[in-house]
Amino acid sequence: MNVIKNKKIYYTISLGIIIFGMIMMIINGLNYGIDFTGGTSVQIKIGKMITVDEARKIVDEYDKEASIVHIGANKDEIMIRSKKDFTNDEINQIIDKFAKEYDIEEKEFQSEKFGPFMGKEIKKKALLSSFIAVIGMLIYISWRFEFKFAIAAIIALLHDVLITLSIYAIFRIPVNSAFIAAILTILGYSINDTIVIFDRIREELKLNPRKPLEEIINESIRKSLTRTINTSLTTLVAVLILYIVGVEDIKVLALPLIFGIVSGTYSSLFIASPIWYGLKNREKLKTKKA
Repeated sequence: MNVIKNKKIYYTISLGIIIFGMIMMIINGLNYGIDFTGGTSVQIKIGKMITVDEARKIVDEYDKEASIVHIGANKDEIMIRSKKDFTNDEINQIIDKFAKEYDIEEKEFQSEKFGPFMGKEIKKKALLSSFIAVIGMLIYISWRFEFKFAIAAIIALLHDVLITLSIYAIFRIPVNSAFIAAILTILGYSINDTIVIFDRIREELKLNPRKPLEEIINESIRKSLTRTINTSLTTLVAVLILYIVGVEDIKVLALPLIFGIVSGTYSSLFIASPIWYGLKNREKLKTKKA
């Protein structure tokens, strides 16, 4: 495996996804969920489990893009979340139609309206949290390794965030508050894999100081490959199971984690180290010219 030799291929794959995602984001924007846009949430106890398609026959009259999920231990309740600001009359009409369709004698429901202010607060806190995390990582990696390692690691983290955002923009997946939590989790997970590989590179540099840098990096990645892939696969399988069998609130958290784990593993192996290699080569060229 010659990661350094093939680095342009890895860069091209990543840039292709990111550029396409950014274009889609500019054209269509992100598909923000109700947490960011505001809207209406209606929870209705049906008394038995009905399919989403059955519920949608009623809900589509008011909003064809509304999300419908099952909740409750027996999944006999549904939650309708719409970006539209339903009037009280519209909410009552929806409840009455469900009561009539499914013979609900005692109407048990909850409704809530959201404003976009909550979304603005989430965005601000997410950006602040990410900024603090990045600064902390820069300081830690610079202290433990060197500043160039820190720069390469942060670029790799930015890669993971942009890849995840691009996938959400391309496939119009709703972005909600759980997505923010997942992004912060991805940052922590990805940096862990990257540090393991950087640690191996540092050890190889001490053991073989005269060995070409390209060989040291490739050897370090080769030695870390099995450990990195096994760790990522174990985590990925667990998250996939959560996504398949979990309730909707778990699924919206698991989905970005799936993308983040794959992207984080890829960037740790094929993006972070080549970037560090490029920074070191640039330093050597400047030294020779001086």
